[in-house]
Amino acid sequence: MNRVAVIVVTWNSASVLPGFLAALPVGMAGLDWRLVVADNDSADDTVEVLGTLAPDATVVQTGRNAGYAAGINAALTAAGPYDAVVICNPDIRMRRGCARRLLDSLGDGVGIAVPLLYEEGRATPHYSLRRESSVSRALGEAVIGNRRAGRFPRLSELVTDPVAYQRPTRADWATGALMAVSADCLAACGPWDESFFLYSEETEYCLRARDLGYATQLEPTAEAVHLGGDSQVSPRLWTLLTLNRVRLYGRRHGSVATACFRGAVFLREASRAALGRRASRAAAAALSRPGALRVTPGP
Repeated sequence: MNRVAVIVVTWNSASVLPGFLAALPVGMAGLDWRLVVADNDSADDTVEVLGTLAPDATVVQTGRNAGYAAGINAALTAAGPYDAVVICNPDIRMRRGCARRLLDSLGDGVGIAVPLLYEEGRATPHYSLRRESSVSRALGEAVIGNRRAGRFPRLSELVTDPVAYQRPTRADWATGALMAVSADCLAACGPWDESFFLYSEETEYCLRARDLGYATQLEPTAEAVHLGGDSQVSPRLWTLLTLNRVRLYGRRHGSVATACFRGAVFLREASRAALGRRASRAAAAALSRPGALRVTPGP
């Protein structure tokens, strides 16, 4: 890989950027790379931090909070020629040689490579591999929980088999906090789907790549720490994640199957709302509103 573009989308990311930039040379060791950042109209010092700590980076200012997929597309356009890209969140901390190991695993049908992700302060890797959504998997997660159901491929999207995280493992999609994508895969798939403002954009992209013959694969020798987000605790973000999950399902399936899937997801959120989870209460309320799941065309 002679030319590698590191693609980052920022929005009020000044607090996490110094750590990301400090770890970047270690994570990209052995590669010829350049940093391209799309900033979605940050109101903090994000752009100033980039100018001070990464003066050679290409910074694209979108002029609005355009969403994650739109930011990726803007950065890809500005990146110029490349043999592969490494797309990552600014709260990622790559460990030594992470990117090189990801890039080495591309090819032979693999278009997207992802690392082992660790949450800050935890010694065991995060469950980052996923199966495609289905009604039976949504019901399994609603009834017995996604981690318990994850042991059974037909009952959960979440892949929880420890062996899957100890060897190169292909999955329908994976958490998109850090992924390497080959130029061939990018050319075949085209732009990221900007109709998903946040959440499900990486799911849609991985499934689209798979449909075109490019698999998503875990490379367990590549490691990174993900500081994480607040989707698990923020009612607003959890609602957006839940709605986009159903919207994407509706994009790929008929109306009857989508109604069943929506019902199964509602059952999960309503049952957790009954246990006092505020984020699930907000998501269940949104799922019950007419027009909340209007499906928009893809790219």
